[in-house]
Amino acid sequence: MVKTKYKKVAVGGTFDKFHKGHKKLLETAFNLGEKVEIGVTSDAFGGLKGTIDPCQKRMSNLKSFISNQGTEFNLMRLEDPYGTTIIEDDFEAIVVSEETEPTAIEINKIRKNKSMDPLDIIVVSFVLADDGTPISSTRIRNGEIDKKGQLLD
Repeated sequence: MVKTKYKKVAVGGTFDKFHKGHKKLLETAFNLGEKVEIGVTSDAFGGLKGTIDPCQKRMSNLKSFISNQGTEFNLMRLEDPYGTTIIEDDFEAIVVSEETEPTAIEINKIRKNKSMDPLDIIVVSFVLADDGTPISSTRIRNGEIDKKGQLLD
C-alpha cells in the first residue's frame, strides 16, 4: 500500500456541472491526503460566477463521487475564497487548478502573517476538451461541451 504524503489536504471550488476536471482535482487530493477537507462555494459566494446549481445539489453530487474513495473527508460550505485554511493550522497542503493557484498563494501569505506554516501547493493541470481548450462549468452551461469535454452541436 502506498503511504499518503499529507495528513490533511484542502481543496475547494464551485463544483458546478461536475465534470472530468473536478474529478481530476479531487482524485489528486484523495491520493495525497489521509484526510481531505472539501470547500464548496455557497449559493451566495458561488453565485458571483453566474447561474449555478444550488449548493446542496453540488454537495450531493460530490458525495456521490467521493463515497467510494476510501479516504476520510469533510464537505463544508465556503463563504469566501479561503475557508478554514487560514484558521486551522493542521492543513499541510492545498490542491488547486491552474486557475485558482493565485488564491492558494494568497492563503499562504495570510497564513504567514498569522505565524502559521505555509501549505504545499499542488497545481493540477486543466483537463482539455476535444477542441484542446479546458473543460469548464461555464462552457458546459453555455452548451459548448458536455461534462466529458465532447463538443456539442
